[in-house]
Amino acid sequence: MKPSAATELERWYKDFFACESSVRDFIAHDPVQFPRRYVKRADIEIAAFLAAAIAWGRRDLIIRSAGRMFALMGDSPAAFVTAGNFRKLKDACVHRTFFEDDLKYFCVGFRHCYTKYGNLEKLFSSAPDTWSGISLFRQEMATANRGRYSKHIANPEAGSACKRINLALRWLVREGPIDLALWKKPPPAALHIPLDVHVARTARSLGLLKRKSNDRAAVVELTEKLRAICPDDPVKYDFALFGM
Repeated sequence: MKPSAATELERWYKDFFACESSVRDFIAHDPVQFPRRYVKRADIEIAAFLAAAIAWGRRDLIIRSAGRMFALMGDSPAAFVTAGNFRKLKDACVHRTFFEDDLKYFCVGFRHCYTKYGNLEKLFSSAPDTWSGISLFRQEMATANRGRYSKHIANPEAGSACKRINLALRWLVREGPIDLALWKKPPPAALHIPLDVHVARTARSLGLLKRKSNDRAAVVELTEKLRAICPDDPVKYDFALFGM
């Protein structure tokens, strides 16, 4: 790590959150706006995982696609799932390689998870760590769909960085003003950085990441470096690495 990296990250983080207009602008142009639209726990959880599931590519296109997806689900994603309204979905494109059939897969999985655990926080907190929680979530979603795994739910056991699920976890666990602090478990200290190409590139330029592949090992390496700077909330620097 470069000597100035920790100082630079902390300065950028504080400067960003000191400006209310910057925070409002970030939310308006980020898929986190979708889970923030809801009040009920189940709606927020489902919206977080679905918005994160299609969070790759240009943000304006992600937001446009997410808008269409949530329009299909009506006023309450949880009610859409519980009532089985997903059965009416066809197979039109939602976002790039994510189709209505993929949305149906998630809905079937969510209904199973809520029946078994009560909410998604209990599912993830029943695992010993966040990686195990992701594996359990992936397994339960497959169980609900007759043993079929989705390419849109990454496998940490295969070395995936699991960027999109780690993003959903950041939204649900961390405190605001952007993240939602809906969950009490796991704690923010247990989260891992949502690693994409841009964040990885910035981290390498700061000397925070040596590994060349953007995989699970890189996520662990970078998160440990960030944890050394802020043990209680290492993933807060996601905003700095993304913004810088």
